[in-house]
Amino acid sequence: MRIVFMGTPQFAVASLDELIQHGSNIVAVVTAPDKPAGRGQKVTESAVKQYAVANGIKVLQPEKLKSPEFLEQLKALNADLQVVVAFRMLPEVVWSMPHKGTINLHASLLPQYRGAAPINWVLINGEKESGATTFFLKHEIDTGDILFTEKITLTGSETAGELHDRLMNKGAGLLVKTVKAIESGRYHEHPQAQIAVDTELKHAPKLTKETGIIDWTQTAISIYNLIRGLSPAPSASTTLNGKNIKIYIAEYQETEPAIQPGGFLTDNKTYLKFAAKDGFVILKDVQLEGKKRMGIEEFLRGVKL
Repeated sequence: MRIVFMGTPQFAVASLDELIQHGSNIVAVVTAPDKPAGRGQKVTESAVKQYAVANGIKVLQPEKLKSPEFLEQLKALNADLQVVVAFRMLPEVVWSMPHKGTINLHASLLPQYRGAAPINWVLINGEKESGATTFFLKHEIDTGDILFTEKITLTGSETAGELHDRLMNKGAGLLVKTVKAIESGRYHEHPQAQIAVDTELKHAPKLTKETGIIDWTQTAISIYNLIRGLSPAPSASTTLNGKNIKIYIAEYQETEPAIQPGGFLTDNKTYLKFAAKDGFVILKDVQLEGKKRMGIEEFLRGVKL
């Protein structure tokens, strides 16, 4: 099959590479335009573009997905199938173009956690399992008929960064399985409306700055889950001595605190812990505003609380 691959970040590169390693005919990739990034505002290319250029694959970088020029270029590729991994929302004129359709890889067990940040919200909500899903695109985001899913058991301690890598690799294999099934015609579509779920549907909306602000009146485990669900980025944070402090790694203690939520205890050497509603959150890896990221002992050597 002639396949057009659409994606932008490193998460998508694993899938693109796996498809190529298994003999898929990728005729072009569609990815985000180059943009300035970092303190020097140096123009950077997406991870998918860098991979495509290194492997001699045609690259399209439309500013607008409905532009006549892009649609003409896309149609000229004569793709049998389009594959989407970590890209933006497609207009119908794009996803309906190939005669075999357009499939998407999503980093959750659909229909649970539809939306932009499934990896984060699964951890923030303290789920026991997650996984990857492939499905055909349709009008509403992440609602198309499911093709295949693969579950993974969560440890209860992994960060969003660690789960990202697990699902990146698991999803790449699942995508290859899906493409091979479509190529052979041996697959079944499962409408999401017909899939039974044990609880009400949970969503995975885009993360905001407010998402990461810790509310110390919540339970210790819910704050712990927020921290690992936002680590390493965009990270959970609080204020300390009037400055913002990001928390990347923490532990929690379910022992009744003798101080008010948001208060902290420290020996100024080895530990710093904040009181929550029903226990403590023990900081292990942090970054104070204007400083580098560091372990708690190194942090405490440079600041007196």
